[in-house]
Amino acid sequence: MTHSMKALLGAVIFAASMTSASAQSTRPQDTRPSSPTNPSNPTNPSNPQASPQDTRGTGAGDMRGTAAGSGSTQSNTANRSKGDSMGSSADSQFIMKAAQGGTAEVELGKLAQERGSSDAVKQFGQRMVDDHGKANEELMRIAQSKGVTVSTSLDSKAQSMKDKLSKLNGAAFDKAYMSDMVKDHRTDVAEFQKEANSGRDAEVKAFAAKTLPTLQEHLRMAEEANNTVKGSNSGSSMSGHSGTDSTGRNDSTSGKSSPTKK
Repeated sequence: MTHSMKALLGAVIFAASMTSASAQSTRPQDTRPSSPTNPSNPTNPSNPQASPQDTRGTGAGDMRGTAAGSGSTQSNTANRSKGDSMGSSADSQFIMKAAQGGTAEVELGKLAQERGSSDAVKQFGQRMVDDHGKANEELMRIAQSKGVTVSTSLDSKAQSMKDKLSKLNGAAFDKAYMSDMVKDHRTDVAEFQKEANSGRDAEVKAFAAKTLPTLQEHLRMAEEANNTVKGSNSGSSMSGHSGTDSTGRNDSTSGKSSPTKK
């Protein structure tokens, strides 16, 4: 082999060895980043718990849940404060007293229609059922909106009056019932007038002002009916004692007439 051919063969072998070395230096594993993986790095995509997307989602959910819970707590606190305020105010006391009074007027009005004898008494009783029944419905709605609990049963005074009237009939019932209605409505007018003038809750104050004229009309009717039944009782009690004297007036007791002197 000549010298030139030996030189050419050596060059080929050298080139082949260089190509193999270059291929080994460019293997895929050598192209990976040389920096080590840091699990605590929040920007490291290999750590899903600390990824920016997960962090944003968790924070938003927590904030929304906290805000919703806070809003609910504030709403409940406001409602309790509203109820407590009305429960301790003069307006709430007016609501409770007016509701019980209205219930009593309805119950006694029904009794007047059953046991009364005078048309005026029966008509007055019907008016009590109609007017106070309607007013009570409106007052109950106001009480519920204010968080005020009212009783729908008679108080001790009204129950006592109902028991007393339940034992009476006719003229005796008329007289006792109308006398009680005059007293009750004088008190009612004064209390509703006070609330209409100086009440602090606008809705309760407006209810008192609207109902007041009706109560004033009830008082006028009660006074007229009371005078009527007292007058009729007086007339009937005196009719059995009329008689005649020496001037010849009729003596209903003896059934005879005394002769008139001429």
